[in-house]
Parts: sequence; C-alpha cells; structure tokens
Amino acid sequence: MIWVLLIIGVVLVMVFVWFVLHQRSLKLRAHLMQEAIRNRDFTFRLPTDGLLPGEHAMQQTLNQLGDTIRQQINQNEVESWERLTRVLTHEIMNATAPITSISQSMLSRDDVKGTPLKEGILAIHDTSCHLSEFVANYRKLSELEKPALADVNLRAMIDDISKAYPELTWEVGLSPDTVVHADASMLRQVLMNLTKNAVEAQARKMVIENQGDRSRDSDWNHGPVPLILHIGNDGLPIPAENRQSLFVPFFTTKRNGSGIGLSLSRRMMIQQGGMLDLAERQCQGCHTTFILTCLIPTSSRSVK
Repeated sequence: MIWVLLIIGVVLVMVFVWFVLHQRSLKLRAHLMQEAIRNRDFTFRLPTDGLLPGEHAMQQTLNQLGDTIRQQINQNEVESWERLTRVLTHEIMNATAPITSISQSMLSRDDVKGTPLKEGILAIHDTSCHLSEFVANYRKLSELEKPALADVNLRAMIDDISKAYPELTWEVGLSPDTVVHADASMLRQVLMNLTKNAVEAQARKMVIENQGDRSRDSDWNHGPVPLILHIGNDGLPIPAENRQSLFVPFFTTKRNGSGIGLSLSRRMMIQQGGMLDLAERQCQGCHTTFILTCLIPTSSRSVK
C-alpha cells in the first residue's frame, strides 16, 4: 500500500513539474509572438510539436494569423496610396490641361513667333506636357485591370527573361516543371522590374531560390497555397534609411526614376493573391533580396 501511495505521489509530482514547465513554455511562446508583432515581423512562426490538441490548434491559428495580418496591412497600405494617387492625379491633370492648351495657343500667335516671349511660353508648354506625362504614369497604380489567372510555367518565364539580360549571370534554383497560378503578363512585368532595378544597381548576378511551399503544412490545408521565392542580386545594397520607403509611390533614389516600379509591382502581386516584400536576410552572394510570394495551382500542391 505504501509503495502504491509512493508511486502515485511521484506521478503527481512529475505531472505538477511538467505542468509548471509547460506553462512557462506557453508563456514564453506568448512573449515571443507579442515581440514579433510589436516589431512588425509577421513572418514569425513557432513550432507546434509537443503541444496538447487545443494548444496545437491555437498555435497553428497564430502562425497563420501573422501571414494574414501582414497581407492585410500591405493591402491597406497599397489601397491608401491608390486613393491618394487617384486624387492627386485628378487635381494635377485638371490644373495642367488648361496650361498646356493656352500655351499651345499662344505659340501659334503671330505676335509671339520670333519674339523673346516664345522661349518662355515654350518652356511653360513643355513643362506642363512633361508633368501631364508624369502624372499619367502614376494612374497605372489605380487603373490595373483584373488579373486573368492561369497556370504559368515560372521556370520557362524566367529563362525567357534571362535571354533579354545576357550581361547577368543567372542562378535559378527552380525545377523545369515549377508552375504557379498567376496572371502571366503581370508576373512577367514584376520579374522584369526586379531585373531592371538590379541592372541599374550595377548587378552582375541574379539569384532565384525556391524556399518551398506550405502544401504539407497543416496551417494551409485549406485555401490557396503560397510558393515563396527569394530573388536576389549582387548590385549596390539599398541604404538602411531607404528600406522602409521602398514600396511607397513617388519614392525613388534614381535621378531619372519615376518611383512607380516597385509600388506597381507590389500592387500587381496583391491583385494576384501574392506579395512582394524586401527580405531581411540576403541570398548567398547577394546584397539585395526580395521575397516574391505566388500561388501554386490546387492540382499541384508540391513544387520541388
């Protein structure tokens, strides 16, 4: 009888110790998730091993919630810039249209031709035309057509783009049968923009790495499955002070840049259910790396 009570006591002590340690582990998980959200690191994920069924389900939900929050924040940010762009372009076009028209009319007058006034009016006319053209480019941000989604061979598309940039060395870690569900025209434009930016940053190498998909992750058993790609180059690194503004419309560090390329690229990816982000960790041998998230076809839930 004493041995039975002793065994029961030992078991109860072990259960109590396990319970205390388990609660500390859960508290640590909560703290890590809180810090990740506070630092806007919505890609942070914790393993679900060693958890009770209810805790396992909760951790899965929290892991997936981070991706949902990140996508929603980026979506709201893009929509805010889109609304601002629409208002600005409308007001600027209304202001420049009469200036262009009046200056054009003035240039055709006989009392202006051959006089010092012509050069001044011509400068006004040219400036208003350039401004109108500049604003027209930004209208692309708010006038994207609805994407026509279809299965696209991603490797074939990248191989085709690489032929247009023979000065770059390409390291593509994708199998020939890598397929994504996307708008082929939009996806090509995004890849072209990233490549063009790399060339302008004096890159000599492009690296594309397949980070895998989440088709086997129980967090993604339902709904579209994302394929994560890292696209890096060895061009000039992006200064730390510019990283936060990289996807903001109108922002550019180039003398002749329009500031529309990356913001439009992100908008295109969101339209397709994907995302374009700047990575914190670089591909090996690269100074700048982007994270391109695409969707894979439901009929092909594993990309090797």
